[in-house]
Amino acid sequence: MVVSSTSIYAQNQSQALDVNVFEVRDVAVDVTAETAAVAREQARAEGKARAFQRLMERLTLRIEHSGLPQLSAEEISPYVKDFSVADEKTSSVRYLARLTFHFKPKEVRGLLTESGFSFAETVSKPVLVLPVFQNAGALILWDEPNPWREAWNARSKTRSLVPTLLPLGDLADIATIGADQAMDGDQQRLAALAKRYGASDTLVVFGVMRIDAAQARRVLDVYFTRFGRQLQEQTEVISFPQKKGETVSALLARASQELTYVVEDNWKRDNLLQFGNSGVIPVVLAIAGLKDWVSVRARLGGVAVLRRTEMVLLSKDEVRLNLHFFGDTGQLALALEQADLKLLQEGGTWVLGQVGKKDR
Repeated sequence: MVVSSTSIYAQNQSQALDVNVFEVRDVAVDVTAETAAVAREQARAEGKARAFQRLMERLTLRIEHSGLPQLSAEEISPYVKDFSVADEKTSSVRYLARLTFHFKPKEVRGLLTESGFSFAETVSKPVLVLPVFQNAGALILWDEPNPWREAWNARSKTRSLVPTLLPLGDLADIATIGADQAMDGDQQRLAALAKRYGASDTLVVFGVMRIDAAQARRVLDVYFTRFGRQLQEQTEVISFPQKKGETVSALLARASQELTYVVEDNWKRDNLLQFGNSGVIPVVLAIAGLKDWVSVRARLGGVAVLRRTEMVLLSKDEVRLNLHFFGDTGQLALALEQADLKLLQEGGTWVLGQVGKKDR
């Protein structure tokens, strides 16, 4: 089956825009109790607690997860907006279902702030991961087998502030970039591949397996670099020594999951909401008509660092706005970029543009 670049882009963009930071989906519950009614009540309480924990961890840095507020299901209830149930099954003593919870943003923010936690809400555009593996001196990206790629592909699928994608590895991908070009950071080819998948950046993760003779164990060294328009290119290195009794596949799986957390934490640090630092800037937005403005206004509503948007002037081809925001202008520009909006300064005037549209 031939998959077009347009269909891949549209699908991934749709998924990215569909992310609701305060929604936790598909919490699986399976409880057995003395009656089905008791099992259902207990399962929903457990599901609520697990969903709330997932949300707290999604918003905060991993180093702070151990100190997050531990609330009972009853204490969590005031933070729940609503919930839904899918795949519900019951017997006389057992209850199974998949639960989805929507939490109240204002109340959750208040809890984290009052508890002294820093947190982020800005969702990154998808990041495309290219797992390059060195085996017997040869670099492997698309060739099979590539156990490093398999490990990334098998990671648990959880919603986070940084959605990560793996390319299909079809003929179009192979023609776009090879292992050596990925390692060299070929910006043109990396950008072309990212565009195909609707990703903002690419993450080249280079895994090298070596033997630590002194400890008689394998060590996986990973060099990873994020390439893109938004963040300065920087290579980091992390080593993963093999644990006692750990298989190679388990080592690769652990490393891929750990690196996913590192990428998420790096993003959160750049986007922590700074409630103590706020500002306002006037911007000019060129539009092609009212429909254009309605689309931009909807996207602005999803930018976490914006406190409010104040319209000063609306004409048939231009909107003048005051953007009230938390943090600094660099953080604002990065957050706007995730909504396909660009913030530029031209001749002393701040201009808000739409990514992919030519300036007039």
